[in-house]
Formats: sequence, structure tokens, C-alpha cells
Amino acid sequence: MEAFIYFLAFIMGSFLGSFCTLAVYRIPLKQDITHERSYCPNCNHSLGALDLIPIFSYIFLGGKCRYCKEKVRIRYLLLEIFFGLTYMLFIMSLNLNLLTINLNDLAYILFGTLYLVTLFLIAGIDKEYKNIHKSVLIFGVISVICYIVYLYVVQGYVLSDNIYRYVIYAIILLMFMLIESLYKKQKNKASYVLQILCLFIFMLLFTGRPVMFLTTICTLLTVAIMNVVKIKKQKKEEKLPIGFYLCVYNILFLLIQNFIQN
Repeated sequence: MEAFIYFLAFIMGSFLGSFCTLAVYRIPLKQDITHERSYCPNCNHSLGALDLIPIFSYIFLGGKCRYCKEKVRIRYLLLEIFFGLTYMLFIMSLNLNLLTINLNDLAYILFGTLYLVTLFLIAGIDKEYKNIHKSVLIFGVISVICYIVYLYVVQGYVLSDNIYRYVIYAIILLMFMLIESLYKKQKNKASYVLQILCLFIFMLLFTGRPVMFLTTICTLLTVAIMNVVKIKKQKKEEKLPIGFYLCVYNILFLLIQNFIQN
């Protein structure tokens, strides 16, 4: 039964990964991600149901569009597989018992899923455009705040001395987001540093200080190594996707924390 549940988690994760590939492509172009049918970005032909089966469609079609025969970027396949594995590990890390599962477990699965989707979207867009998309971050912030309110009001899980810390985090995050908006309006361009600070506080709200400490250390080490590589390759002007590294390490250490706690 557990193996079957983990298999279902992988399948669900691969579908979420497929959605993320669509959203990562469309969000920067300001296209609809919920109502408009999926289409081939090369020939614009609408895709059928058989073309949208995660992983299998890519394999059976040989990595090409069924209609124009243009090659499909392998990143779509890799993202579906990676999200499937990540979501399977996320469910495994909770060590749930179907006979004793409760409302708190279901709430954490729901909001944890929304958190993972947010990080995958942020990571995908940042890797491609070196930009933390504000609408995605706002979606994630609203989800996390709803989860904190649920814990505090409905279940009473957040202790009174902790709720003030969460409120302070939320206020700081809103301040950074406001400053970033004013900066963008004045300079007509986004501040990547302010975007990273907003992303950091957002992660801190959900995962807590130990996970964020490890996330920050590993991200700084990765950035330092990548900067050395850039200097050797004489690509000093190339901007590093710091948000991408933050998201990847945050997911990794969140899973490790869950496995240890459960």
C-alpha cells in the first residue's frame, strides 16, 4: 500500500511538473496558465490529451512535436521527472499512516504542495530570465500566510511567542516588496537584490531558521564557486541565478528536515 501511495505521489508530482513547465514558459510572457489550452511553442498547434501525459508523451513521441516534428526541449522531461521524484520524497518524508492521518497532515500536504510549486516556478523562471517573478512570489506568500493563520487560529499550533516572529517576518517581507515595487517604478527595472531578499524572507516563513541557515550557506558556496568558474571562462558579466540555487537547496533541506523529524 505504501509503495502504491508513493507511486501515486510520483505521478501527481509529474503532472505538477508538467504544469510548472507550462507556467514557466507562459508567466514571463503574461499569458494565461489556467484556461488556455496547451500548444506547441513552435507551430502553435493545440495539444491533445495524449500529448499531455507527463514523461510518457515525450518518450513515445521521441522528444518531438506530433504535428510539426520540431524537437521539444529536454528540460520539460527533466522537470517532470524531477518534480515527480521531489513530490514522492516529500510524501515519503512525512511518514504518514493512512489509518491515523488527520487534518493537520492533510493541511501540511496541501500547503507544502503549494510551497513546492511556488519554488519550482520561481526556480524555473529565474534560471531562464534571472528574475524573481513577483506574481509567483505573491501567490506563495499568500499560501504560507494562510497556513500560518490555520495553525494559529484553527489548530493553535503556533505558540504565542512565535506568532510575533512570524508577524515581524511578514512585515519585513511586505516592506521589501513595497521598496522593490517603488524601485522598479522609479528606475524602470527590477532590483534583483531586493527580489532575492523577498524570496529569502518568504522561505524563512515556511521552513524556519535551521533550513534557511543551511540553504544560505550552500547557496553562498555555490555562488562563490560559480563566480570562480565565470572568471576563468571570462564571463564576468553573466548574472548568476541566485534564486534558482536558493530554491533547490531549500527544497533539499526541507525534505531532509522532514525525514529527520518524522
